Amino acid sequence: MWSQLLGGVGLFLLGMSLLTEGLKQLAGDALRRVLGRLTGGPLRALLTGAAVTALVQSSSATTLTTIGFVSAGLLTFPRAVGIVLGANLGTTSTGWIVSLLGLRVNLAAFALPVVGVGALLRLGGRRRVASAGLALAGFGLVFVGIDGLQVAMRDVAARVDLSSLPQGTFAARLWMTLVGVVMTVVMQSSSAAVAMTLTALGAGVITLDLAAAMVVGQNVGTTVTALVASVGASVAARRTALAHVLFNLLTGLVAFAALPVFLALLRRVTEGRDAATALAAFHTGFNLLGVALVLPALPRFAALVERVVPDRGAALTRRLDRSVAGVASVAVEAARATLEECLLRVGVCLRARLGDDDAGAQRELDGLRDALDALSSFMGSVQSGHSTPGLHARHADALHAIEHLEQIVVALHKPDEFATALGSPALRPWLDDLAAALEGLAPWVEGRARPPEDALAGIAAVLVDRRRVERARVMDRAVAEGLPPADALAQLEAMRWVEALGHHAHRAVYHLAAAHPE
Repeated sequence: MWSQLLGGVGLFLLGMSLLTEGLKQLAGDALRRVLGRLTGGPLRALLTGAAVTALVQSSSATTLTTIGFVSAGLLTFPRAVGIVLGANLGTTSTGWIVSLLGLRVNLAAFALPVVGVGALLRLGGRRRVASAGLALAGFGLVFVGIDGLQVAMRDVAARVDLSSLPQGTFAARLWMTLVGVVMTVVMQSSSAAVAMTLTALGAGVITLDLAAAMVVGQNVGTTVTALVASVGASVAARRTALAHVLFNLLTGLVAFAALPVFLALLRRVTEGRDAATALAAFHTGFNLLGVALVLPALPRFAALVERVVPDRGAALTRRLDRSVAGVASVAVEAARATLEECLLRVGVCLRARLGDDDAGAQRELDGLRDALDALSSFMGSVQSGHSTPGLHARHADALHAIEHLEQIVVALHKPDEFATALGSPALRPWLDDLAAALEGLAPWVEGRARPPEDALAGIAAVLVDRRRVERARVMDRAVAEGLPPADALAQLEAMRWVEALGHHAHRAVYHLAAAHPE
């Protein structure tokens, strides 16, 4: 009995994992595009989060993508909270799948052939066909697992008599709620815990009253996983985890308090004909009630979370959340936005040196170096693969931009060339022009203008032309006016240095424009 129960849970978890992974691969960049282009109020954010989660069968995928977009500054935190609330609602779709298909229809005879076809497609297909095969195999395994759980639960019903447990009392409901919390923590999946509860209910092992209390606990138990995952994570991840915890705790308290009312209503609607469907409806219903309580006060709810978890981290690296490095499309977006801010900081650094603010320039330079080190480490754990060519190309462009910015930082760490350029009446205007061009990137970084790659290309070309003219003039001075050769060589090296700054700035903008999502 226990081996059958453990195997059923394992097959269900494995099936859900494969189904989610296959659907995410099949969707490609669609998840990023849907969430990245989200506009409108809290209700639209809620519906988007619910729909995406129901589609990919993973609230974690939706939440991680949302965290990445908040980190990248592409999504406001109040709107992200709306998506997280929707993800909580969307994850209840698993209960409907189990109650309407897994328990009502005998799919065991068809599930194994589905797994076989899916495995063949995964092994023999390419890209989207292989992803579809993975999802199909996962879908089949889900029902193989449910069938195993049903067999095990029939054995449990024959051997275990739970009729002696008190029914309808506060103590019994509290006990079963705690059991539900423990189940989710142990399984690390509220979907698996709910599926196990549904099969136990269908087999008659527990009553609807006790099963409903367990589902409340399972809904609350997911917050433990969120809290553990948020330890040491970015501010965006910790805020999202806290919003998730507060919402689930509030929903759980309301559902537990109103459990008798819910159960009376469900019994009247179903008239005792289908307890599993009634339990799935209860799971969705009390999450809807929680949404109805929080959604009208969403801005104040988000503001409370932001006050509890303030942002005290380094400004340039606030987007680099390790928890989303596994979601390549989101990670590349976060890196691109960080690199654009780094380019702005190069202009700030140059302007500070031009204004004789050496301490300010050094602070900016140190911040740039630390940010690029963090970027290199972050991007080292991102794998975009070749399954989505557009994403792979944007990933490569982001790496090119990191290289050019690192070259700029190396150049800015050369004090002799910097001092020569600043002290030269001919070269100082070159730095002024370059600083102005970099400051002109602000509207682009803020999303108010198109990429100014032409302007930076123009600056780079002008610097090349100026170096040719100025080089000849310096040589003439060295011959005709007795300019010391060492000073002439220093002037020439400073020209090449300024020209290199312009070249690397232009190439960084070029690659970042190419890395911008369509």
